[in-house]
Amino acid sequence: MKFQVLSIIGHAPHPLTGQLPSSADRLADVIEVGVAAERLGYDAYAVGERHAGDFLSSSPTVVLGALAARTTRIKLLTGVTVVAILDPVRVAEDYATLDQISRGRVELVIGKGAEAGHFALFGLDEERQWDLQKEKYELLRRLWSEENVDWEGEFRPALKDVTTVPRPYAGVPRIWHGSATSLNSPDLAAKHGDPLFTANAIQPRAAYAKLIAHYRERYEEYGHDPAHARVAAGSGGLLIADSAEQAISRYRELYEAKVRQTFKPHLAGRAGYNTPFRTIEDAIADGPQLIGSPQQIIDKILGYHEVYGHDLQSVTVDGFGLERGEQIETLQRFAEEVAPVVRRAAPSTLWDTV
Repeated sequence: MKFQVLSIIGHAPHPLTGQLPSSADRLADVIEVGVAAERLGYDAYAVGERHAGDFLSSSPTVVLGALAARTTRIKLLTGVTVVAILDPVRVAEDYATLDQISRGRVELVIGKGAEAGHFALFGLDEERQWDLQKEKYELLRRLWSEENVDWEGEFRPALKDVTTVPRPYAGVPRIWHGSATSLNSPDLAAKHGDPLFTANAIQPRAAYAKLIAHYRERYEEYGHDPAHARVAAGSGGLLIADSAEQAISRYRELYEAKVRQTFKPHLAGRAGYNTPFRTIEDAIADGPQLIGSPQQIIDKILGYHEVYGHDLQSVTVDGFGLERGEQIETLQRFAEEVAPVVRRAAPSTLWDTV
């Protein structure tokens, strides 16, 4: 298995102290943790994209560009690129530029995003979100794989003889489809033979297993070799201690305060917005959160792998208000005590060079 670190660059007051770092300090933390992730042997670092709520991730290409300048090996992903609200020409240009700067380390994870407010912000109808995503993704795909593109669609002006520049560094970057609640993204990924990145962040395991099973079924129905179907999975946050008892004692107040802070009453009942795992015991036992001893976390990831068959596991260390040093310490412990065991038990050829 491969491992990724994800930040959606949350910028809310600390759930216990109420302290709020400056935007500059918060962004510096994200970059420094990304540099540390490469040093610690992680395979990828991802930055989200949010245009509403308490986040600083409205310009992921800028943050990833800073990371590209400070790293040499680690893959640079998005988590997700909200293609439904963006101009595919601009996406093609921006990420191809980043791909050139990083010398071919860029991969996109596209999705509609997890913030309901961004469609109105960009003057778009949320009811058309899946139509927007499909059309804009398919145009992006053509812009990267073809030159002199002629195109007509519903949501932007037609194109005539268009070749976006720069071109990607070494062929079309891999595009994953982020999937959290709907079968639309798994179906679109399967249709085009693309990989699937399931959120695995809030809902119970069965909800994500359903999306992945649908993806694999449709992947084969569309005529693709099922052996080539790649899956990645997120997580609801990483907190490591020597034992479950220590994890509960150390993190209970922090975890449960964060759950209360992020609860969205206006979205109650909508899948994917509010976690049902409101106590730390629930999160350890049944939630997608990776909380507990190294062995508990190993067992949980391998348990997900039995169901998901995934190649890439994403972890997040900045979602609960840990300071930068604590984040890096957590990543180091995961890299030393968890990742080697999981890599041996669940090997993957993703990103292996031939």
